Amino acid sequence: MPEHAIFDPAADASAHRLIARLDALSTHHDVLHAGRRVRWRRFGEDNDQRPPLVLLHGGHGSWMHWLRNIEPLCAARAVWLPDMPGFNDSDTPPQPGAGQAPLDPALDALVGSLAALIGADAPIDLAGFSFGGLVASKFALRLGHVHRLALLGSAGHGTKRRMDVQMINWREAKDRLEERSALLHNLRALMLHDPAAIDALAFAIHDLSCHGTRFRSKEVSMAGGLQAALDAFAGPTLLLWGEHDVTADSRALVAQLVAGRPQCEGVVIDDAGHWVQYEQAMEINALLLRFFA
Repeated sequence: MPEHAIFDPAADASAHRLIARLDALSTHHDVLHAGRRVRWRRFGEDNDQRPPLVLLHGGHGSWMHWLRNIEPLCAARAVWLPDMPGFNDSDTPPQPGAGQAPLDPALDALVGSLAALIGADAPIDLAGFSFGGLVASKFALRLGHVHRLALLGSAGHGTKRRMDVQMINWREAKDRLEERSALLHNLRALMLHDPAAIDALAFAIHDLSCHGTRFRSKEVSMAGGLQAALDAFAGPTLLLWGEHDVTADSRALVAQLVAGRPQCEGVVIDDAGHWVQYEQAMEINALLLRFFA
């Protein structure tokens, strides 16, 4: 979509109405953990045959990273989406204490707040995108009762990225127009492959989520740890990457990650970039419904 169409006031207003409509379908649950608020959104209803499904967003993200997936996934079960600590509607986590890893306070808050909502021993299914994929892999080990785990474009793999376009620091923009142009540039450079997928809704989600980000996820994502978490998690695991994901050489990485790990199934999605569940929502929804069925 041309830049002038993405920034068209009518298209922008329509995108924000769609976000508000989806948000209105949820119930908000604010849970205090160690004095910090974690905002969870619940969609759908409990199903005795299926555990709740938890979806974790990516870095510079929010629950809205899953906007095109929520309604199909919550049709037959409860789906829980947090704004992870340091993102959007949740408070910033405390600094790690002595002996803690940078992610530990956020993991503690996620585990503790979810336990307060559904019970400490309740089984769940779990999916994570990008930075949220690495978080999900560690979250699954902390909980110990995750049935199935799906990771989409997960961070933490430690292999070479293939970005050929530099990101722009949108926070240094001199005005809103320059800021929006920088955000759009980054959306194109990192998140989506097909220019036609970059619509007013994608931009609105990216814009709102970036402005709500306070946690520095890049250092955690680049530090690795995904392979070790996959080795430690014995349950069925689905690994999804977009064909053109610039955060990894997707086909080589998927082949590497499934080798020697019989619990892992790997899929590369054609004609998709990093934000695969947005760009190829119908295919991803079908895959996740099959996997979590």
